[in-house]
Amino acid sequence: MSAWLQISIEVLTLTFMLFGLFGLVIPVVPGLVIIWVAALGYGIAAGFGTLGWIMFAIISLLMVAGSVIDNVLMGTQARQSGASWVSIAAALVFGLAGNFVLPVIGGLIAALVALFVAEWIRRKNWRESLKSVGGMAWGCGWAFVIRFIMGVVMIGLWMIWAWA
Repeated sequence: MSAWLQISIEVLTLTFMLFGLFGLVIPVVPGLVIIWVAALGYGIAAGFGTLGWIMFAIISLLMVAGSVIDNVLMGTQARQSGASWVSIAAALVFGLAGNFVLPVIGGLIAALVALFVAEWIRRKNWRESLKSVGGMAWGCGWAFVIRFIMGVVMIGLWMIWAWA
């Protein structure tokens, strides 16, 4: 493969990975999946090799873990703040629907409102309901931080693969 083609593939891959990384800021954009697809595309275009397969396997594990961690942390924090599993499930369903109604922030807003309403109906206490919402929001914030770090690590692993 010629040097200019290799450089072009690397620049294109890094551009997609950075798009995925900054896409993590927007809840509806699957940033880690975008980074993973870019790594897969790089491997197909430039070849995997032994190091590539090892790095791609680690990148794949990080993508799967990061894709699950968001919902787990949000639900766990809400549960620790007193929310019921039914309320958490309602929040997740409304959160998914909210992404379609108002892209970018609709999902988060819908999830938090749904959790508040479900908990208020269950408890008849707005302060306790708000405490559950705070727990879910706290979990969402930590999930973002963890996924962002995972995205940076995934890009770093690809850089070692591409430039080693």
